[in-house]
Parts: sequence; C-alpha cells; structure tokens
Amino acid sequence: MSQRQLPIILALGTTQTLAWASSYYLPAILADPIAHDLGISSNWLFAAFSASLVISALLGPRVGRQIDLFGGRQILSASNLILAAGLTVLGFAYSIPILIGAWLLLGVGMGFGLYDAAFGALGRIYGNKARRAITGITLLAGFASTIGWPLTAWGLETIGWRNTCFAWAAAHIVIGLPLNLIFLPSVTGAKAAAVAAVKPNLPVDRTMILLAFAFAAAWSVTGAMAAHLPRILEAAGATSLQAITAGALIGPAQVFARILEASFLSRYHPLLSTRLACLTHPIGAGILALAGGGAAGVFAVFHGTGNGILTIARGTLPLAIFGPENYGYRLGLLGAPARMAQAAAPLAFGLLIDVIGSRVLIVSSALSLSALLALSLLRRAPPVVTPVVAERESQPAEL
Repeated sequence: MSQRQLPIILALGTTQTLAWASSYYLPAILADPIAHDLGISSNWLFAAFSASLVISALLGPRVGRQIDLFGGRQILSASNLILAAGLTVLGFAYSIPILIGAWLLLGVGMGFGLYDAAFGALGRIYGNKARRAITGITLLAGFASTIGWPLTAWGLETIGWRNTCFAWAAAHIVIGLPLNLIFLPSVTGAKAAAVAAVKPNLPVDRTMILLAFAFAAAWSVTGAMAAHLPRILEAAGATSLQAITAGALIGPAQVFARILEASFLSRYHPLLSTRLACLTHPIGAGILALAGGGAAGVFAVFHGTGNGILTIARGTLPLAIFGPENYGYRLGLLGAPARMAQAAAPLAFGLLIDVIGSRVLIVSSALSLSALLALSLLRRAPPVVTPVVAERESQPAEL
C-alpha cells in the first residue's frame, strides 16, 4: 500500500465506519426504545428502514454517475450533511410520519455515503489500482458494528435515544464532513467533462446479469442473517448465550477475511475469492445442522468470513472485469438489485423462520450456492486496458 493511498484509506475507513454505525446498524439497538416511546410497533420502524434501503438502491446509478464525472468528494461530503439531517429529524420524531420522513432522509444519505459511493470514489482516483484501497477501507469499516452498537447502546443508557441520534448527527458534521472535504481530492476538469458527457449506455449483457444476480443472492443472505441470526441459532438448539457469543464473532471473522484478501488472495483475480466466499455460509450451515446448537460459533465464523470477502468483491470484481471507465455508474446498476434484496430479506426470512425454523438455512445456503453458480458461469475475465502511466501495474492472475 503506497504512502499516497494511506491517508485517503484512513479517512474513508473512518467516515465509512461512522456512516454504517449511524444508519444501517442503528435499528438493531434503537428500534425497540423508539417504538416504545412513540407507542407503536417496532415493525413500523423496520418498514421505514426497509424503505430507506430501497431509496438508496434507486439512487445508486445516479450517484455513481455523478462520482464518475465529479469524483467522490462532493457526494460523500453531501452524505454527511444528509445523514446528519436525517438523524436530527429522527431525534425529533414524535409521530409515524416524522419517523418515516427521517428514514427517507437516511435512505438518501445511505445512497450517497455507503460502500458503493466510497468504492466509486476510489475507482475514480486510482483506476485499476483501487483494489488495495477498497480492501483497506472495508478492513477499517468492518468494525462499524463492533464500535457502533456499543456506542449506541451506551448512548441509549446514558443520554436516551433522542440525544444519541443528535450525537451521531454531530459526529457527521464534526468528524465525517471535514475528513471527506480534506482528504478526498477534487477532480480537475470535472465540470468541463460533465458538460460534454453523455449518459453512458452500458449494455445489460450476460456478464452484468450474472454479476447482479450473484450480488443480489449473496446480499439477501447477508441482510437475513443480520436481522435474524440469534433467532435462527436458538431455533437450531443454541442457548441465548451461545447465540449472542456467536453473533459477536462475525465482526472479527469479517476482518480476518479482509486481511486474508489483502495479504494472500490479492495476487489472484477477485473471481477466485468471491467464489470461495459463496461457499462459506453453506459449509457453516452444514456443520450447524450436523453438530447442533453447540456449533453456533463455528457457523458464525464461516458466515462472517464469507461476508467479509463479499463486501470487498462488490467493489473489486466489477473493476477487474470491466475496468475503471464508468465504474461508479456500473456499481450503482449492479448494486441496486442487491440492495433491494437486502431490504426484502429480513421480512421474507422472518416469515420463513415462523414456518420452518432453523431449516431456513437450507434456503440461505441455496441462495449462496446459486450465487456461486452464477459466478461460475462468468466467462474468463477480459484483460483490462490500463491507461498510460509512468509505471504499469501487474494485473492479478486470471483463473
């Protein structure tokens, strides 16, 4: 990792940790207290949260296109302002309409500020050399739940959920916004390029369809496990303590997988690591089915390992296959079905768990294996044409 990349990686890793902790991971801690205070069912909040994910999915292509033209500095800085506004409105919520309005704002902020936007910004800065930078920020932001959940829980206990929302909003203004403004470079000549630019007509070809399906299938599993993991493990025979302990292992497993990607798997084409990642969840589910609830921790480690690599693959695999041209826009197109699936998965899997219990892991394993099948049907990745630079970077080994 070059010294020139390190400050940007540290800055984006920090802002991504903040963005995920204060948006995507917020309902897990605050849903019940907010619902209790407003006198409503927590289902209202989760429905609003799902709507916010749909909004972020719909915004993805437009946000990616703006990053391709102008770079990520403006978009990611705007995300801090929008997320801060959404959190402030959430802190003032006393009714369902205001609650929904807050999450709609947060959905816009997530569309502007989560991984796809950050990956697009790195692709705009580094081109084909962005893989290490993408791995670096996911390595840091892999601690978003590990840091965010305890901080949110501590805030809930000490200053209440409303002031906790205000504190997260302040963090975006005091920490996130300056980091994005200072460390992300402006793109020279971007306005002139934007004037002359024509919206790209990217063909929705076989490779795009297979990638979009693979990401959607894999991320539906991620969304389902994030919402229901303890419940599934208890249905499989684990005690409450075993289920909670297993859940705590997912974060470290994700970080370990990203270290493995950065140190060893980076010498290979990202198709290899992505295919391996699709196998880990079914393997863990098989071990859990054979050994019972006592293997809850083993399942969590396998699931977390695959999830850690799949997060990186969202950015690195399209870059390796298609190259940096229109990279942000392509990420938005590929990511939209995945975010939609991620939004629908908690409800769908919740209904399935009511009917079949822990056997829902058969469904999640089938989804993971279908993603693997889609990736296996991809043709050998074409060589990426590297722009003329002082030095030519060696390409990763092809499968």
